[in-house]
Amino acid sequence: MSAVHHRTTVVDGHRIHYREAGHADAPAIVLLHGFPTSSFMFRELIPLLADDYHVIAPDHLGFGHSDAPRAAEFDYTFDALADITSGLLDQLGLERYALYVQDYGAPIGWRLALTHPERISALVTQNGNGYEDGFVESFWTDVWAYGAAPGPDTEPAVRTALGIDAIRWQYVHGVPDPSLVSPDTWEHDFALVSREGNDEVQLALFRDYRNNRPLYPLLHEFLRTSEVPVLAVWGRNDEIFGPAGARAFARDAKDAEVHLIDGGHFLLESHLDVVAGYLRGFLGRVLGHAGS
Repeated sequence: MSAVHHRTTVVDGHRIHYREAGHADAPAIVLLHGFPTSSFMFRELIPLLADDYHVIAPDHLGFGHSDAPRAAEFDYTFDALADITSGLLDQLGLERYALYVQDYGAPIGWRLALTHPERISALVTQNGNGYEDGFVESFWTDVWAYGAAPGPDTEPAVRTALGIDAIRWQYVHGVPDPSLVSPDTWEHDFALVSREGNDEVQLALFRDYRNNRPLYPLLHEFLRTSEVPVLAVWGRNDEIFGPAGARAFARDAKDAEVHLIDGGHFLLESHLDVVAGYLRGFLGRVLGHAGS
């Protein structure tokens, strides 16, 4: 099994942490994590890919082991996070790569694809939304209200997402056997979002999330014109991004492969082997394997 390296580099003056495994000459896949976690969510997936692929999994600025400047010192938007990710991939010399996106990783990944469509060899979305169909309104109502009118009337509702109960809910809700999900996951994430000043970082991204929605038509056009291979492997019980969001990719992506699995938002925690099986089969068909 290939070793996983934990590295750091400086991008636009900010220290960015990333996990890297596999041979640099192998087909590349970039794993982009969601809220409120980090590349930690891919800790068990990376070794399952690294024998055949060059795997890169960064921590977004403000998350994991990357720098987390205060919101007063850095303008946290998804545009800015995508720019830093692009800078990292440029430093690493990745001229072509597949993307695996989940939650926040999706709008970051979509920006990478729209800016440099020629670099994208394949797209894998695991509960990473790209369609209005995917929004579960009961979850998103408070986020939209806060984004439209940030202030004391709307902020308390979204602040609850930073509490340990809400983070635990993201991990275990919709999982048929919650005992499969390690408490290390939500305790790890809660500790990081509880760092002094990180609440304001997360609130800034909550406010900016509505600016991802106008990208969706551009994404759909990219899927139609590029015919990039797409795999959607999705926890069908997710009440943040529902299964309709997975099925929607088949409208625009040619021969999209869609799998709905009896799990929740963080599918890798309960169904790692299932996801890895679909992922390795898909990548083998569309990218080949190292040395092939």
